[in-house]
Amino acid sequence: PRVVVVSNSGASCVLASDAAAERGLEIAPLADATQQALAERLPGYATTVNPVDITAALLSNNGLFGQVLPVIGADPAADMFLLDIPVAGRGYDVDSFATDAAGFAQAASRPVVVVAWQDSVAATFRAHGLPVYADEIQAMDALSALLRLRRLRERGRMASPPASQGIVAAEPAPNDAAGFLSEADSLALLAGNGLAVIEHAVCHTADEAIAAWRRIGAPVALKACSAQLPHKSEHGLVALGLDDETALRAAFSHQAQTLGKLNVRDGAWLVARMQRGQHECALGARVDPVLGPVVMIGSGGKYVEALRDVAVLMPPFDAAQVVEKLRGLRIGALLQGVRGDPPADVAALAQQAVALGNYALAAGPRLASVDINPVMVGAVGQGAVAVDALVELHAASQPAARMTA
Repeated sequence: PRVVVVSNSGASCVLASDAAAERGLEIAPLADATQQALAERLPGYATTVNPVDITAALLSNNGLFGQVLPVIGADPAADMFLLDIPVAGRGYDVDSFATDAAGFAQAASRPVVVVAWQDSVAATFRAHGLPVYADEIQAMDALSALLRLRRLRERGRMASPPASQGIVAAEPAPNDAAGFLSEADSLALLAGNGLAVIEHAVCHTADEAIAAWRRIGAPVALKACSAQLPHKSEHGLVALGLDDETALRAAFSHQAQTLGKLNVRDGAWLVARMQRGQHECALGARVDPVLGPVVMIGSGGKYVEALRDVAVLMPPFDAAQVVEKLRGLRIGALLQGVRGDPPADVAALAQQAVALGNYALAAGPRLASVDINPVMVGAVGQGAVAVDALVELHAASQPAARMTA
């Protein structure tokens, strides 16, 4: 993580060096050959060490950027570049600076950021496609974050299993599918991609629901499901703990009437086993337009938004990385077992997360989001099961996500 700083201000060079040091970024010495080449291009009172202070000579030589940047870019110590232009008034050809900087950034294929305090200068560099920050702290924060992102990706690639051992995701959905899937379709999609989902049956009549309950042989939940109703509870379309025919038929009748009032024509019902577990966790995924696929894991249940006890991973990752993330959460201590509770099946929960990450990678830009809450986690050996799931897809023509690192 070595940064080369170029500025027309000695004070800015100092500020950039301090900001880099605070973030663990090295202002590495330039090679002797690089310094000699810079000395041939810069006035004698300029500095040829890193950070490079080209001084106010930029005012009398508007082509100085174009002469200096390729020399620095060839230095073996240069991993990232910060161009700091705090002052550029009358007489400065800012458009030439920006043109030369943009050409250098494209040729270097390494991160280049700009610090420009003046709005007009910043706008010119942005117009040439360069990221511009208001001060050295923001710029070094960005470079530091980019470095962390790169390390995460490299660690994920090293940890990812061979293709023969990985989970190959199925087609995300028919090509014409877009928007939210029904819960039945969401569960089927996730099950087809390696996640353990709740035992359930899809029914269309009360008699089918009764038969499914008898086949499951345990208390069940009855949930009306439709792609038109991604959130069912607010409409009273979820009934829990049903374990006799009378209660099941009454719940079915009530939900059918509600669907009619809501003008839902494609409704079906899920009859699902009431799953027990020690902990309610949550899993989620989305394909961010900048970062690409990301997976969320953490505390689940109805307080998931209030607790905000979650961690984020960037696939590909392995189970060990998931376990490491869980240890850093508040729920991590509970999963290890406290006050006589046995340890939870963290290994099974981690495998759920790995499968979801693999699916997000394979689905690519078709995937908008996955929300799995709760994931019921039992004691060691009892597994982890996705109970509720909601998948949202983009249309097949959605453009691919843009990656930055």
